[in-house]
Amino acid sequence: MYILGISAYYHDSAAALVKDGDIICAAQEERFTRKKHDPGFPARAIRYCLDEAGLTAKDIDYVAFYDKPILKFERLLETYFRYAPRGFKSFLMAMQEWLKRKLWIPDMIEKELESFEGKILFPEHHMSHAASAFYPSPFQKAAILTTDGVGEWTTTSWGVGDGSNIELKAEIKFPHSIGMLYSAFTYYTGFKVNSGEYKVMGLAPYGEPKYVKQIYEHLIDVKEDGSFKLNMDYFNYCSGLTMTGDKFHDLFGGPPRRPESVLTQKEMDLARSVQVVTEEVIMKIARHIHRETGEKYLCLAGGCALNCVANGLLLKTGPFENIWIQPAAGDAGGALGAALAVWYQYLNNDRTADNKNDFQKGSYLGPRFSNRDIERFLQKHDVKYRLVEDEAIPEAVSDLVLNDNVVGWFQGRVEFGPRALGSRSIVGDARSPKMQEIMNLKIKFRESFRPFAPSVMEDRVSEFFDFDGPSPYMLLVADVRKDKLTPMDDEKIKADLGTIKGKLEQEIKELNDQGRVDEARKIESLINNDDYLRFRAIIHQRRSEVPAITHVNYSARLQTVNEKDNYLYYHMIKKVYEKTGVPVIINTSFNIRGEPIVCSPKDAFMTFLHTDMDYLIMNNYLVAKKDFEVDIEERQRYLNKYELD
Repeated sequence: MYILGISAYYHDSAAALVKDGDIICAAQEERFTRKKHDPGFPARAIRYCLDEAGLTAKDIDYVAFYDKPILKFERLLETYFRYAPRGFKSFLMAMQEWLKRKLWIPDMIEKELESFEGKILFPEHHMSHAASAFYPSPFQKAAILTTDGVGEWTTTSWGVGDGSNIELKAEIKFPHSIGMLYSAFTYYTGFKVNSGEYKVMGLAPYGEPKYVKQIYEHLIDVKEDGSFKLNMDYFNYCSGLTMTGDKFHDLFGGPPRRPESVLTQKEMDLARSVQVVTEEVIMKIARHIHRETGEKYLCLAGGCALNCVANGLLLKTGPFENIWIQPAAGDAGGALGAALAVWYQYLNNDRTADNKNDFQKGSYLGPRFSNRDIERFLQKHDVKYRLVEDEAIPEAVSDLVLNDNVVGWFQGRVEFGPRALGSRSIVGDARSPKMQEIMNLKIKFRESFRPFAPSVMEDRVSEFFDFDGPSPYMLLVADVRKDKLTPMDDEKIKADLGTIKGKLEQEIKELNDQGRVDEARKIESLINNDDYLRFRAIIHQRRSEVPAITHVNYSARLQTVNEKDNYLYYHMIKKVYEKTGVPVIINTSFNIRGEPIVCSPKDAFMTFLHTDMDYLIMNNYLVAKKDFEVDIEERQRYLNKYELD
């Protein structure tokens, strides 16, 4: 039996295919359309799923859409009537979208799947999240927590999964939402909602929790069981086109930060404060669930489950023996959860788990490309390459990495979810003190404060991190071991301020020489800003033996790699370990800022060509940047294609 799951029309639309309960494939629409967080109907992702399984729409027994559109529409109407006449403009904009597309999802499915003769089902949004968390997990029985912005009405729910059954026992409803609270601070600190929340998380360690008291006194009332209510006088998302209102701005001393402007200590402190509050709320909810259920294990999904700092704290200090987080925890994962909910919950099929191994298949569930596909592309575009045999790839790439090269790594199936996990990754030497800035500013073209994640051999993880166990999906933060640290101090930071200014002046000269005038002007506007110089000096400090992946609070967002799930990637890291004694490399997603993670050979080559990446390996084909003349104007046109996130 084949069940197709679909999510669409909010953000991160996706499709997933399940055969008799087995996950065959899953992919986000953005990977094909090249529009980040693409919310449109996932026609291309659906086509991929059918092609991967060799099916036509006629072979599909059920289509499961990840929420109930009529209930969402009901929320829109009730919310408007509650706040009317305020919010008419936003209501009018939403109504156009609903009347044009969102109320006609069954018609859209039947139009896109012309020969489909099965049944269309609509699990509730948080049931789809819960199913995506529990059914692929390794646990036969577990508590479940789902937290996000909002589904139909629910923003937070918890329950228990047992075998093939899920029972959701309690919920918190819109407009009270921990996801919306976090997004309000994302907006206020100048980042893009539904895209920049992870930047707030990354910025938080640079700040102090100065605003925690104000948040609790004015914005959110939290009970001991973790239930909460927001004070809607401070928020605008129910009736306006922004997240925050005038009272919010008055509370924190001014209007929201202008996007792309200089980050100040205020934004860092705000980020730290909302992160602390979020962690405390999640911990209270988790303790309450544990008291109520007595379960040993916890499964997590919903957009808030991508907060890997909170996840790490929950695993380290929480009441549960173990936790499992859906790698595509946001709306994309709802497509997978909807399909699994039909197989297990609706059709009541048996499920057996061993409490050790999950069913997510490493989240390597997207498209793959053969050597023939890659060679055809390279030859068509007259790209010079070197062929590397399978067994020689780990040796060759580890040598490149250890010679301070940045390498695009394109192998196997595309990852499902927002993290690159060693299929579509950019890799580098974690020991290099300059690699964080190089990769942020010259490869990713993103904010220099953003930390990079390590990929580490699973069987060696405890040698460098206060962590012992698997973290295959990069959803947990752990501390770097104390014996590997190089503590920072203010004197070192002050001493580096002049060096940083000199480096920036040299950087401006190089950019102007290369014709990259816009980038040079941006740095020129910051060179005399004391806050920015101190910020860069802090980033510049060598914090550990693996400085490129060590955040300012001496933590790292871990991805552990084992031989079973990703043989080639594991052995490449193992070669690095054999040569250096360090079982760790940098792993960041293969894309530039604002671009979806690459999918095809063309995507990978174009991103490689228009960045300062040194090498690209696609399957067995190694391409070197030194073999190309890069057109600066064409490069800028390429970068301008992607809207800053």
